[in-house]
Amino acid sequence: MVSLINKISKKKAIIGIIGLGYVGLPRCLQFLKSKFKVYGFDNDKKKLISLQKNKSYLSSLPSSVLQKFSKNFISTEDFSLINKVDIIIICLPTPIKKNFSPDLSIIRQSFSKIKNYLREGQAILFESTTYPGTTEELILPYLKKKFNVGKNFYLVYSPERDDPGTKLDNKNIPKLVSGHSSKCLLVGEKIYKSIINKPVRVSSIKVAEMSKLYENIFRSINISLVNETKIILKKLNINISEVINAAKSKPFGFMPFYPGPGYGGHCIPVDPFYFIWLAKKHGLNSKFIELSGKINNSIPEWICKQIQSELKKKFKKIKNCKVLILGIAYKKNINDDRESPAYNLIEILARKYKCKVSFYDPLIKVAKKNKIKNFNNKSISLDTNKIKSFDFGVVVTDHDLVNYNKIKKNIKILFDTRNLKTLSGNNIIKL
Repeated sequence: MVSLINKISKKKAIIGIIGLGYVGLPRCLQFLKSKFKVYGFDNDKKKLISLQKNKSYLSSLPSSVLQKFSKNFISTEDFSLINKVDIIIICLPTPIKKNFSPDLSIIRQSFSKIKNYLREGQAILFESTTYPGTTEELILPYLKKKFNVGKNFYLVYSPERDDPGTKLDNKNIPKLVSGHSSKCLLVGEKIYKSIINKPVRVSSIKVAEMSKLYENIFRSINISLVNETKIILKKLNINISEVINAAKSKPFGFMPFYPGPGYGGHCIPVDPFYFIWLAKKHGLNSKFIELSGKINNSIPEWICKQIQSELKKKFKKIKNCKVLILGIAYKKNINDDRESPAYNLIEILARKYKCKVSFYDPLIKVAKKNKIKNFNNKSISLDTNKIKSFDFGVVVTDHDLVNYNKIKKNIKILFDTRNLKTLSGNNIIKL
């Protein structure tokens, strides 16, 4: 342990990061900025080709930054090079299956690739979001076959806390750190201290795993609360935004959440279901958390019904309409469309109402979901004549780069699910 900590202190430790996606690549950059040599591992050849050309595929990470640190960064699909690194950080997705149970297959596949190349003196830092017990039930048994964990190999769990699309520096976001033993915790704390200002120790890996789930369950419940309130207040003709702004004037006991077209991203649509699954495994039900998931998943259907109702007032049917979706990223100012509510909205409009759907997103040129009938999966250009050709548009993701003025002037009807302050007028309908 002393030897490894000395390496970390002197910036001589070599960092290996498995998974070069929305968490892994920014983590590589953090270590590169702190003057470590970094190996990035991934199976995706498109990503590797892009990185070898010093081109970023993340909107939140400019290519110029990658070019600046290219000398100390090796991106590869050769997992035998794991033997060369000192610190292995796993940043892989942990999705859910169709039955809402955890899918840890990507983690298992990863370990099958690296297990023969692990050596004494290394540390594994697991960052993937998962249910409490995963790290010690899934990863620890692999390690115990070969090492004395806590003495000649170290196991750390530290859930990611990245906030893409914002100006918040990851260095200033406190990061939970836990370890299988006190020595594992020391190693974990030392490595994260080299890239962030405030590592936060917790007593066990299970506490750290559950803390991450709880953070996102909290958000899921509050998102469902504001979305359900929005539905009721629309019926009562009360402005939900004004209500929220009034409530947040209270300096204690309130945190504002804002309504939208549903929730997206890898965390909030997934993590509550990990906990629901874990509770059921132990013979318990988490009714409140399960209900929040159902409410949030129902919002795209509600939006489509509202669109149908508003069009009816104008003596127009929704069926066979030509529709423009504005934004398919799950969050503004990023190019991440994982679990985006835009896709649910598109599927309902295209399949149920037979609409011909196109989209515009300044950060996503091609939609990942391309098998939806009546859906053009390539982002269109926003010229005036094209905008005029649509029966209506729907603001799903409120990117700052979108010229909403141009759209507002030329589109017949625009449904705004994000309550943009810049959008008002006779052809704007707030949802």
